[in-house]
Amino acid sequence: MTLQRLARPLTLVLLSAVVLYPLVWMLGSSFKSQEEVLNNMAILPNVWTPGNYAAGWSNFDVSFGRFFVNSAVVAGLTVVANCVSCLLAAYAFARLKFKLRGFWFAIMIGTLLLPGHVLIVPQFVMFKTFGWVGGDWPYAPLIVPQLLATEAFFVFLMVQFMRGVPRELDEAAIIDGCTPFGVFRHVILPLSRPALVSTAIFSFIWTWNDFFRQLVYLSDLEKYTAPVALTLFIDSSGQSSVGPMFAMSVLSLAPVFLFFVAFQRLLVEGINTSGLKG
Repeated sequence: MTLQRLARPLTLVLLSAVVLYPLVWMLGSSFKSQEEVLNNMAILPNVWTPGNYAAGWSNFDVSFGRFFVNSAVVAGLTVVANCVSCLLAAYAFARLKFKLRGFWFAIMIGTLLLPGHVLIVPQFVMFKTFGWVGGDWPYAPLIVPQLLATEAFFVFLMVQFMRGVPRELDEAAIIDGCTPFGVFRHVILPLSRPALVSTAIFSFIWTWNDFFRQLVYLSDLEKYTAPVALTLFIDSSGQSSVGPMFAMSVLSLAPVFLFFVAFQRLLVEGINTSGLKG
């Protein structure tokens, strides 16, 4: 009986150790010298090198803090754009009646099956035509599309949530004189907080960690985000400043970790109430 009680916690501890080992190793390697990173596979360094953080922070002509600010701007605006546009689109699909609603909803769901990398070339050509690539504000290709509810996953999540809201509330609001927008403003919006929080958390994490799209559209050093800036530690000859790179990688993970820890309860609540249960 005792072994049965211990089996589950021991299994969870073992799985947690496997999952967390790369992060813990990266944290330990951020305090190792260049030679020790290559020769010492242990988690803890033999000789602690805290100077990696200072070296990584000021390794380039631009402080690494500038890259953090750029990432925060892109992630923050993306969160706002996704929450607003996807909420409006989801309300239309979930509550309004219009021709071919089911067809357009199926098309929207179908976009989930299309790999994002397939769209990079046509999107780049289109944004280049608009003058957004290499322009005065190079973040436009990363943020403006989110204003058009292009993230089908978030639209689907919110539609599932709104379908669980009783329609009697809409009818009561209409009897009180609300227009469709009034129903959205006074009924759906206040009740959609869990779904909005889930959308905000996922948007922030995915955007902060995004590398490929930001690498494609950002070419000015001062406009780089943190994920793109990490590639600067590897020069054209293949040599790399491994210690400082790990140090900045740890700092880059900190905002995502803190954001998730702060809102994990609301994240779980939003997923459970959006019909995405396992």
